[in-house]
Amino acid sequence: MAGGGEGCFGLRGRLEGLVLELWGKHDRDSEGWLPLWQHMEDSAAVAGLLWDRWLPWSVRRLIGRVLPGGEADGRLLAVWLAAVHDIGKATPAFACQVEGLADRMRAGGLEMRSREAMGPDRVLAPHGLAGQVLLVQWLEEVCGWDAQECWQFAVVVGGHHGIPPEDAQINALEDRGYLLRTPGRSRAVWQRVQGELLEACADEYGVRGRLGAWRAVKLPQPVQVVLTALVIVADWIASNPELFPYHPMEEPLFGAARAAAAWRKLDLPGPWRPAEPQGSVQELFESRFDLPSGASVRPVQVEAVELARAMQVPGLMVIEAPMGEGKTEAALAVAEIFAARSGAGGVFFALPTMATGNAMFPRLLKWLDRLPSLEGRPHSVLLAHSKAALNDDFTDLMRGAGPVAGVEMDAAGRGKGSFGRGGAGAELVAHTWLRGRKKAMLSSFVAGTVDQLLFAGLKSKHLALRHLAVAGKVVVIDEAHAYDTYMSVYLDRVLAWLGAYGVPVVILSATLPAARRRELVEAYAGAGAGGGGGAAFGVVARAGDYPLLTAVTAGGAPLVRRPAASGRATTVRLECVEDDLVVLADRLDRELAGGGCALVVRNTVRRVVETARVLRQRFGDDVTVAHARFLDVDRAGNDKELLRRFGPPSPAVDRPAGRHIVVASQVAEQSLDVDFDLLVTDLCPVDLLLQRMGRLHRHLRGKDQQDRPARLRRPRCLVTGADWSTPVPLPVRGSVVVYQKYPLLRSAAVLLPHLEAGEARPVRLPQDISALVQGAYADTVQVPAGWQEALDGARLQHEAQRARQREKAAVFRLGGIGKPGEPLFGWVAAGTGDMDDTPAGRAQVRDSRESLEVIVVRRRPDGGLTTVPWLGEDRRGRRLGGLDLPQDQVPVALAARAAAASSLRLPQEFSGEVMDRAIAELEQLVVDAWQAKESSWLAGELILPLDEDCQTRLAGFALRYSTTDGLEVTRA
Repeated sequence: MAGGGEGCFGLRGRLEGLVLELWGKHDRDSEGWLPLWQHMEDSAAVAGLLWDRWLPWSVRRLIGRVLPGGEADGRLLAVWLAAVHDIGKATPAFACQVEGLADRMRAGGLEMRSREAMGPDRVLAPHGLAGQVLLVQWLEEVCGWDAQECWQFAVVVGGHHGIPPEDAQINALEDRGYLLRTPGRSRAVWQRVQGELLEACADEYGVRGRLGAWRAVKLPQPVQVVLTALVIVADWIASNPELFPYHPMEEPLFGAARAAAAWRKLDLPGPWRPAEPQGSVQELFESRFDLPSGASVRPVQVEAVELARAMQVPGLMVIEAPMGEGKTEAALAVAEIFAARSGAGGVFFALPTMATGNAMFPRLLKWLDRLPSLEGRPHSVLLAHSKAALNDDFTDLMRGAGPVAGVEMDAAGRGKGSFGRGGAGAELVAHTWLRGRKKAMLSSFVAGTVDQLLFAGLKSKHLALRHLAVAGKVVVIDEAHAYDTYMSVYLDRVLAWLGAYGVPVVILSATLPAARRRELVEAYAGAGAGGGGGAAFGVVARAGDYPLLTAVTAGGAPLVRRPAASGRATTVRLECVEDDLVVLADRLDRELAGGGCALVVRNTVRRVVETARVLRQRFGDDVTVAHARFLDVDRAGNDKELLRRFGPPSPAVDRPAGRHIVVASQVAEQSLDVDFDLLVTDLCPVDLLLQRMGRLHRHLRGKDQQDRPARLRRPRCLVTGADWSTPVPLPVRGSVVVYQKYPLLRSAAVLLPHLEAGEARPVRLPQDISALVQGAYADTVQVPAGWQEALDGARLQHEAQRARQREKAAVFRLGGIGKPGEPLFGWVAAGTGDMDDTPAGRAQVRDSRESLEVIVVRRRPDGGLTTVPWLGEDRRGRRLGGLDLPQDQVPVALAARAAAASSLRLPQEFSGEVMDRAIAELEQLVVDAWQAKESSWLAGELILPLDEDCQTRLAGFALRYSTTDGLEVTRA
């Protein structure tokens, strides 16, 4: 018997006869199977549970407000679409795939050719597309709908495998009706069973009486997207045989009991449901953050909270304030208010790099631990970047996962993993069903790289899931000034969709150009909002106050608030220094004669290493290097050491008593709360130079800085990296490659009065920040005498490069939002396929060439492999360095994870044709035993073995690694 047993109820109770023989799921290993009606019922039940217990209210409201019956209609629609999503499996093109099950159907009169006989045409009828066509036909023929009324609903069925169909695909299938129903006497039988399923779903799930009212609805595209995503999630859960067992079942369960048992086993955390915090801003911050004793909330924080409370509808807020003013805390406070008022079920905190993401994650956890709305209720948390599994704070949340196995439908290898809750304090869990690059962002609270947000603007498979992930959250975007023209193309498109979803967004920056501020606000508000970007948005571009708050709602006009300065102020004297390493060493020798800590920031790793090498000849071990070309584990250790030695004043900080120099790349610009007595920096764009200044006298050390060396009690910044002796400064070549010449000259132009006047005209922080940034990025520029020709030539090159970036970014960028009722056909056509959160996908949203990442190990003289010997101990005191990595079996988990933490991204020398050669050489070193499915840490990774001297050769280059200088690459 095909299913149900005695006492039939639910969808099964509305069906009888041949329709019960249609199959929907099959396990080749066990020969277990699931009737199609059963999977349709399971999917509908899961969709209802997701709607009731998991979907944030903001998303339910988004769907419900466009339907005549509101959220009640929204639930009916979601459940019905989940029920009918696999109707395309009731076709010969699908059913012929399993011969034994197909024979059962043939015996009842559902004739079909074999899979081989059907030939290549069968691929023209994937069951999602087939289901879309069948649903449209049923709505037209049975319900009297017009085709255009049908498409906006049916596209959810067509796109439930991640890619909404294109017009050409639809036409090709409609021209081949034999793929949907076998011609001849069996055609009517196929049509009858298809109709029986659709009729039963309409009755069972309560939409029969609503379809007439829905005919007049024009579903906005954002609603189509989130409905598609909800059906995908429901389908993936209902497709899990550990939750919904196949026939024959050991303990048969049907209907609501079957779904309830599965939901208990899944144990998926629900959305955040905060109440709007009451009381004063001071009370709010004292309850959520570790304010120092007697500290008062700063004006920008007060104004941000009050503006959030004053906005009629949560929308976009841009917070511009100096470094160290507590913008992060202000953003989290605003996020809590926005979430309470909008119904958002979580927060996504987007940061520019993995390092900033790692630094933010424990701060996010600490904030979550203080939220009263989370007490006693579990919530899912995620660190979202490619190395998250190596982060101890995150892995602590993942421990203790349940034993239930779940199919990773989105995984490249469709392998199995476990799901359940990882144990954690404060009811915060890294739920294991919410793992994998497709599902992870569905977690309630996420800190990660901005790539994860930009992927929402990249045409790729299962893009709807990423949109659902952000549609139900408050989104915070930190360091907005750090994103170049290319990334901004994606960010602006994502902001337009976020505005359409009504997602609250908070953008943070210390140094945001006014023109960029206006672009961000206009993107969120939508084309034509507030006068089409005219006078209403002109106020945004003209605002020169600092600090500054700007707010807007989708379709609304912007609001501008001007908080008072906090009173924290300093002046920095600027001075030009010749770009000569001996000159630099001599100058540092003088400046640090009485002790002190200096930071030297270079624009390229090559200049970092060259500078450190020369300075060590003079200062010995009092020179430390920091850049991105270290092993992941070493870079994390370097960051911790910098904080331990140069962090804020506290008993835990062991600041050098004598002199010390840190030579760093751009890693010192952000994320690290470090404090130096003297700054030396290469010329760079002025907003980044101001960020670097934020590491100079960052904290008060004694009254009037009396605890600093006498010579260094007044902050000074020495600017090098250019030839200052020429009529127009000539930036060094490496800086031009990184930043282009025009931004460097514009920076030099606005800094020139301060450089020339020296002590007479220091840079006043924060008063001068806005004037310097706007002066460097304004359309009109004050050109120093004799600079015009050089600036004009550089500007033309710069504008051409930006145009190339915009054009390149547009290739795979998601389109704009179509008119309400316009179906999502071709939504991700000509996209990147299934490579969103992959190295290639990350390169696509960052305009960087795809690079090679390797795991670095040590090769002993006898040929054996070990983890690199200098690794320390883990949190449990276990040694990690020098662990054996056997080549005839999978290494033990401790050694494998330690090796994985020793990964390194090779520099741009290994791109293009050199990359192909390097890959070919590295593939010769692949250890076959490590490719087993049990080898989750090492399978598929490229291994780079170093000899006893930490050296090797690769693709014509000599590589040398040291824990002091990182990776050095020279031509062999």
